[in-house]
Amino acid sequence: MKKTIKSVLITATIPTLIAFSVFASDLPPLNSDTEQDRIGWNELESKFGPLPTIKDGTKVGGVSKTLTNEYWRSLGEGYQNIAKEHNVFVSYQAAANEGDQMGQLSIAETMIAQGYDALLFSPQTDANLQPALEAAEAKGISVVNVNDAVIPSTRYYVGNVQKDNGVRVANWFIENKKGGGKVAVIEGQPGVFAA
Repeated sequence: MKKTIKSVLITATIPTLIAFSVFASDLPPLNSDTEQDRIGWNELESKFGPLPTIKDGTKVGGVSKTLTNEYWRSLGEGYQNIAKEHNVFVSYQAAANEGDQMGQLSIAETMIAQGYDALLFSPQTDANLQPALEAAEAKGISVVNVNDAVIPSTRYYVGNVQKDNGVRVANWFIENKKGGGKVAVIEGQPGVFAA
């Protein structure tokens, strides 16, 4: 089940980037929990039509949080798999660890300077890739914020709805632990929307 969910997210990300880059309009600051204009991955084609033909030589850069976490490695593998299907070049890079915000920003800035056509940002915090987002947009480079920290001024976001995750977990416990029990809540990194 976990692998299926990862595959769906990964499979939807690059085509979503392309579809949103072609069809989307300006949006107000994003909050993935309350966004009224959100759409499920399975509705993209019916709303926007088939995936446009991707120009040969398109370069996409993926800027990840870290490669020390299996989730982020799997996301990068998914980017590569979809890129092969569509004959797109993808470079997937990550900071040394989840606390290396400046390293992540440096990767993003380097990709902008190298002339990538589109960037997939998985920022470590809601703010650390803001300068890169602004620089990319100024150069006409499409940027998609991919799971889970949300840059408030991002135009495009692909990921889950964090509040829904909490509701699903609570409902699971209500259904499966009728006798009660203890629950530990582990807060994530400060400055991250999902935390």
